Amino acid sequence: MRKFRELQAEERAKLSKPDQADLEDPHNAAEYADLIHNSLKGCELDSLPTPGYMKRQPDVNEKMRAILIDWLVEVHLKFKLVPETLYLTVNLIDRYLATVTVMREKLQLIGVTAMLIASKYEEIYAPEVQDFVYITDRAYSKSEILECEFSMLSALDFQVGHASSLCFLRRYFKLADADPFIFNLARYLLELSLVEYRMLKHQPSMLAAAALYLALKIVKKPHAWPPALQQSARFKESQIRPCAKDLCILLQGVEKCLLKAV
Repeated sequence: MRKFRELQAEERAKLSKPDQADLEDPHNAAEYADLIHNSLKGCELDSLPTPGYMKRQPDVNEKMRAILIDWLVEVHLKFKLVPETLYLTVNLIDRYLATVTVMREKLQLIGVTAMLIASKYEEIYAPEVQDFVYITDRAYSKSEILECEFSMLSALDFQVGHASSLCFLRRYFKLADADPFIFNLARYLLELSLVEYRMLKHQPSMLAAAALYLALKIVKKPHAWPPALQQSARFKESQIRPCAKDLCILLQGVEKCLLKAV
């Protein structure tokens, strides 16, 4: 027993300071935080849409996608859903559009169906199908949404899980030991990226790292990418700068952008 306790103490000593501070709270699973992060990083590419998929859509374009997601941000707010639901909704839409040809008159149907599936996956109390019929002003019937749900799940082989940029941001933020303002600014940058089709070229962990890096730069922190973050994220500062630049361009264009939901 004594040797076991000594071994346990040695393992705990290897944890980062933020994780050591969370050892008494089982909700944080501090002992396994690094393993969970590494597992998510290892599988994040498995749930991403095919790059450049929009070129293969004859009747749908990037602007229509942006308008749809902007509207879904408002729906997400109206239904008071958790943040993870929004990220998963967008991921399901992109993965489905990368697989199936969709006509523009069905794009809103794809959007609400994706949010229905994401809600079932992430929420404790998910909105009902009739709620989505109402929110579309009865443009689609209950049966149409259910048929679309079956089509979407079949096309995705029932693989719904997704390692989102938000889950990576939460991990990087803890290691950065920054104040909540930094987290909210970084999360705002990530939500701006959801609307922008061209940001799909960046993997979720890269987006999270770049959002936190840019947020720390904006508030003029002396070390925007400390060694602890570099070691955990496995990105050098030089690697995340291009993505951070893309996020900065999005931020600079916010006032002129017509899509205001985020």
